[in-house]
Amino acid sequence: MDEGSLKTKLESCSEGPFKVSDFVFAHRGAPLQFPEHTVESYSAARRMGAGAIECDVAFTKDKQLVCRHAQCDLHTTTDILNRTELASKCTTLFTPATDNGTAATAKCCTSDITQAEFKTLCGKMDGSNPNATTVEEYLDGTPYFRTDLYSTCGTLVTHNEYVDLVNGWGLKYSPELKEPEVEMPFEGYTQEQYAQDMIDAYKKAGVDPSRVWAQSFVPDDVFYWIENEPEFGAQAVYLDDRVDTPEGYANATASLPGLAARGVNIMAPPFFALTKIDNATGTIVPSEYALAAKAAGLELVTWSFERSGWLNTGGDYYYQYVEPVINNDGDMYTVLDVLVQQVGITHFFTDWPATVTYYASCFGL
Repeated sequence: MDEGSLKTKLESCSEGPFKVSDFVFAHRGAPLQFPEHTVESYSAARRMGAGAIECDVAFTKDKQLVCRHAQCDLHTTTDILNRTELASKCTTLFTPATDNGTAATAKCCTSDITQAEFKTLCGKMDGSNPNATTVEEYLDGTPYFRTDLYSTCGTLVTHNEYVDLVNGWGLKYSPELKEPEVEMPFEGYTQEQYAQDMIDAYKKAGVDPSRVWAQSFVPDDVFYWIENEPEFGAQAVYLDDRVDTPEGYANATASLPGLAARGVNIMAPPFFALTKIDNATGTIVPSEYALAAKAAGLELVTWSFERSGWLNTGGDYYYQYVEPVINNDGDMYTVLDVLVQQVGITHFFTDWPATVTYYASCFGL
């Protein structure tokens, strides 16, 4: 990390004290080292001081809610392809790579199997090998900056189990309603019922709405909660991926006052969209999106920290707007500091909560 006041401040906090912080949202648990959306991953996030834990919510064939990052990621996040009977139910069966360069493929969805069948699977580190000619090779695709050390047999979690688990820990929730990858209605199951079922789980468990940040990339889900479950809708998070192209970024920025007028209170773009380089000083400063959100009275949550590889070559997707000034791993704290002190984010999703908990404890967040 570059020498300076930020490094000095962080070094002064090396002995703590460290505390649980609601600033820290555990993204999928702690998937930098643990299989995502498993009891083990959530438990690790808890131990690292995350104040809220995320369950990405998908539905099974029997319309039960479970925790998976995508409806159709079982082939890369679980051992389903090694379970012959269940693998036969996958939307797309495993096809090996060919000599002419065609990549190996498979597609297995939560909606292909029942909740009971889902619970028999083992969670693994997310990844696949596109050059695989066997199932075993295909499942061996963990990214270089992660590890398989704890990828033994992660315990998969239903949404109801997640609600009870987090409640027992006295922590808060950041569930995301995943966009379906099957045509809706699914066997009579509508998008509205899906959105309602997620909220109903918290109501049934007696969870106060102030402990829940319901999220979605689908605007209509957020509007549904605002209109039909206003106590939960007041803290609903609009996950904004429109910023991935220059045109989309401009349109998203321009739309913020209108979204605020419709009752949206919290926006959550990826964190690259909230910063830029000041050409005059060469420093990292708030972006146009960040300034427009503040002007519209919107709260900002962002994602996802510790999801990149090494930063000695300028970073990746999450650092794309500030890449010219990124040259070491410590620069992640430089960006985090700008997001907190200048942009004013209120919560940060991270794949390894300890990194953000350290900062949050050091700065009293």
